[in-house]
Amino acid sequence: MTDLTPSPAAAPIAAATRPRTRIPRPSLAPRWAALALASWCTVGLNQAWWARLEQLAHEQSLSTTEQLLTALVLTAATFLWFMLLSWPGLRRVGWSATLVTAAAVQYFMLRYGIVVDSGMVRNALQTNTSETLALLGSGLLVHVLLYAGLPLALLWGGVRLQTTAWRRDLWRSALLVLASAGAVVGGSMLLYKPMAPLVRNHTEIRYLLNPLATVTSVSNVTIKPLFKPQRPFQRISEDAALGASYAAHPLQPTAASAAPARKPPLLVLVVGETARSDHFGLNGYPRNTTPEMEARHVISWRNVRSCGTNTLASVPCMFSHLGKEGFEGRKLDYDNLLDVLQSAGLGVDWLDNQAGCKGVCSRIPHSQADQVASPDAVRQWCKDDECLDQIMVDLLDQRLSALNKAGQNKGTVLVLHQMGSHGPAYHRRSAPAHKRFTPECATHVTSDCSRGELVNVYDNSIVETDHFISRTIDWLQTQQDRFDTGLIYLSDHGESLGENGLYLHGLPYVIAPDVQKHVPWVLWPGTLLERTQVAERCLRAGTDAALTHDHFYHSVLGLLDVLSHTYQPALDAFASCRTAGRPHAA
Repeated sequence: MTDLTPSPAAAPIAAATRPRTRIPRPSLAPRWAALALASWCTVGLNQAWWARLEQLAHEQSLSTTEQLLTALVLTAATFLWFMLLSWPGLRRVGWSATLVTAAAVQYFMLRYGIVVDSGMVRNALQTNTSETLALLGSGLLVHVLLYAGLPLALLWGGVRLQTTAWRRDLWRSALLVLASAGAVVGGSMLLYKPMAPLVRNHTEIRYLLNPLATVTSVSNVTIKPLFKPQRPFQRISEDAALGASYAAHPLQPTAASAAPARKPPLLVLVVGETARSDHFGLNGYPRNTTPEMEARHVISWRNVRSCGTNTLASVPCMFSHLGKEGFEGRKLDYDNLLDVLQSAGLGVDWLDNQAGCKGVCSRIPHSQADQVASPDAVRQWCKDDECLDQIMVDLLDQRLSALNKAGQNKGTVLVLHQMGSHGPAYHRRSAPAHKRFTPECATHVTSDCSRGELVNVYDNSIVETDHFISRTIDWLQTQQDRFDTGLIYLSDHGESLGENGLYLHGLPYVIAPDVQKHVPWVLWPGTLLERTQVAERCLRAGTDAALTHDHFYHSVLGLLDVLSHTYQPALDAFASCRTAGRPHAA
């Protein structure tokens, strides 16, 4: 009889071939997974929302029942979004993208006090690489891992999503979706009375709903335009002409002399970035952040408001003839101030040290400073793909020569778009020689710095701007044997430096604090005021006049004596000081 008992040597082999016991993963229907993720968003990813409601409790305190109802409505609305992404093959990717985005958005809400409206999304989409990298850091990574890491781990490895027949399971999902929609509608009606005053008086609340506000804003920017007809384009520059100051006449006429041609104008327009008027020494700031401009006897208006709170909103608006209200409600797209100047016969050039001209320079010569500068200049002024604005001063001779090579221009306008005081990496906006105020905040996470450090580093960036503008003025003075010269500096928007827990800029205009809208406007008169018969003493006496970006377009036309049907004397900041009225066309 054969012995079938395994030998001791064979026992380990037999044991090794036995299948291992696997711990079964819990399974979950996708609808319940979506509900769990929505609940997590309400509790873990809406901290800014709940914190803001708590801050406003002195105006409108919600009862415990109302708070629970608010959480139910928010969860139900978020669940509907997750269910919209719950198709097989899409759900894990779509849900993951939503969680990561929501965690990142919450980080910026809590750190910088921002809200994600359509304007913020548009601005973010046009931000260049260096500005984007300045906002990224270990704090963001930790926050995303903390608030999105666990649900992502469960979603991809901890829980098995059931793959039931969709026809058989459809009614269950549909029932839950209908119940959620009913909760959103019914709950919103019940919450209208306590919440309506808060939303009406504090419209930023609606932009704190996470991730719903981001989803809505991104959709408005990327999807909604696909179903909206593009605005027709209409030219306004066809009738542009040069005024009487361009006619040949003697500068100091005598009976015996022939009439020489007057020198052509040379105007530099500096588009400032993120400068606050109340941090300019010229405007009464206790710190003298603008000593070099003061020594050059510039004129500074103290009561100026911007068109928007971010570059994308402000720059196209300030170069438009429509003004803020007309620009935002326009039915047509138009060419702009630079097109009018070029059409009149002036040479116009845009030199950029920022994230582009936002379409303003698309029909004139334009360049990025670091791309046309010499290697030596790039080494001197640039680091980590960002350059100090001084690099543009080194390029002025080059840009002027290129525009006047053919000798056909009647004058020249050079536009310089600054990096200025763009945050949050303010410490990269000034050279060591201009870091007068210390200690300064040396990180891009501004909320990690003390108020004093943050103000110091921002003020140093204003000192850098002061030096940049003053160097440009000095260059203009070297050109006065050939040109009638002048310079206008105007910032696109202001900045929050921690007031009321807000940082950076870009809040919706209606709720943005004044520091994001109160901007400096500086004029170095050179000889252009005399050319167009503007009394300098009169301008200096009116520096408290209330001006806005709406005045910029018309003031430049008036200063350069360029005629256009779009010109409005009432919006020309120089018109009231023009001694002989506006000259007529030559």
